[in-house]
Amino acid sequence: MKTDSIFYELFAEFPSIFFDLIGRSPTNTQGYQFRSVEIKQTAFRIDGVFLPPENSADKTIYFCEVQFQKDEFLYHRLFAELFLFLDQNPATVDWYAVIIYPRRSLEPDETRLYQVLLESHKVQRVYLDELDTANQSLGVNVVKLVVEPEQTAVNRAVSLIDQTRQEITDTITSQAIIDLIETIIVYKFPLLSRQEVENMLKLSALKQTRVYQEALEEGREEGKLAAVPLLLKAGVTVEQIAEQLDIDIEAVRQAAQQS
Repeated sequence: MKTDSIFYELFAEFPSIFFDLIGRSPTNTQGYQFRSVEIKQTAFRIDGVFLPPENSADKTIYFCEVQFQKDEFLYHRLFAELFLFLDQNPATVDWYAVIIYPRRSLEPDETRLYQVLLESHKVQRVYLDELDTANQSLGVNVVKLVVEPEQTAVNRAVSLIDQTRQEITDTITSQAIIDLIETIIVYKFPLLSRQEVENMLKLSALKQTRVYQEALEEGREEGKLAAVPLLLKAGVTVEQIAEQLDIDIEAVRQAAQQS
């Protein structure tokens, strides 16, 4: 199962889930963006970095490492990359590192070199199998679905889909979470086709509804409108953008004014 990509997709689309997972208020961390950051003049690339918005009162940069395999050199690499980043970004105000494990046994056996850091208030280790689903948010429970046993994963996914439809009133957000739940199950059962997974999760009927189709179309248009500022900078006219992307010219003009 491609666990890293699942988590990076989830955090990129829903940064609030990461902050919910580590017990930080999503309200106080709005505007954070999940990025992959390259460290100059090295072979290092930090895949999980949450960067604060420019106008944020909290300037903390969060480093996230998802580790689903035993790696005795994990902390060597993680802290080397982290401190190289700080060296190259001296304006950094504060930092916080989070390591996500499916279970405690995958943590490196030898941690003495980094014990001071690991036990400090700057580093947090999350063990997904130790999270109590009964007292967690929808987002955290979607994360925990990644480590759900196959025997119970489908029923758990169906329950989360029902919870999503009840709690999330915004149709685009609801659709995105449901699609993510479906993707997790697809990865957990690689021998099944997408259609078979849809049937297992009782999604076939949902995807035929008018509300779902409208949300899907609205989501596609939002994706197209996000490209408008870049196209304008490239010298493409509003009329050309509307024609090439097949969207209403007034929507393009509004996107241009907001950029």
